[in-house]
Amino acid sequence: MPTPAYQSLAADLRDRIMAGEFRPGDRLPVEPELSAAYGVSRSTVREALRLLASQNLIATLRGVSGGSFVVAPRPEQISDYLRTSLDLLAVDARITVDQLLEIRDLLEVPATGLAALRRSESDLADLRATLFDPAALEPEQMYEPNKRFHAVLLQASGNPLVEVVARPVFQLLDERFLRGRAPGRFWHEVDRDHREILAYVEAGDEEGAREAAHAHLGRLRPTYLSIDRTR
Repeated sequence: MPTPAYQSLAADLRDRIMAGEFRPGDRLPVEPELSAAYGVSRSTVREALRLLASQNLIATLRGVSGGSFVVAPRPEQISDYLRTSLDLLAVDARITVDQLLEIRDLLEVPATGLAALRRSESDLADLRATLFDPAALEPEQMYEPNKRFHAVLLQASGNPLVEVVARPVFQLLDERFLRGRAPGRFWHEVDRDHREILAYVEAGDEEGAREAAHAHLGRLRPTYLSIDRTR
């Protein structure tokens, strides 16, 4: 099937944006200009602009000074887009829990090592604040501090791209395969591992932090696989 005209137009505009012809904050040519330049109807132009807006590449403002402007994507927008795509792949059974755990190990273990080298005192305080006593809390109360611990580790790595890519993988695993379904002993292991990782990060021990993070993710694997088999 031939590509619809609005998709072809959107693809060309996207390429021009990526090439830097239109930079964040620039206004795209108005609808009549785009219609004339590409030899398409204004309705085709509007559909193309709507497609680019849905991809967070442009924002359309109304009014005298309005128009379609190139936006500077925020890291959380990219993470959200990746998360949606991962969700769809998981639903379609084209991505397994083993594959998710592998990519999480590839991303989070080096990030934890970087956190040991680059963490600030504020990062350490935030990590300590996520620690919890599994004996004093219900399982549902431990989910958020657990998620926060890993989010702070990614942040402390000092590389925002690691955060962008790793966060959706962690969220998918934690929400789809873990929330409310992990056995009680699981949280005691998580607490112990988090305290060990934190100790290495506090000491600035890159290798120790990496090894502790790798061991932690390895210990999570049987629980994730067990939950996955019962879904």
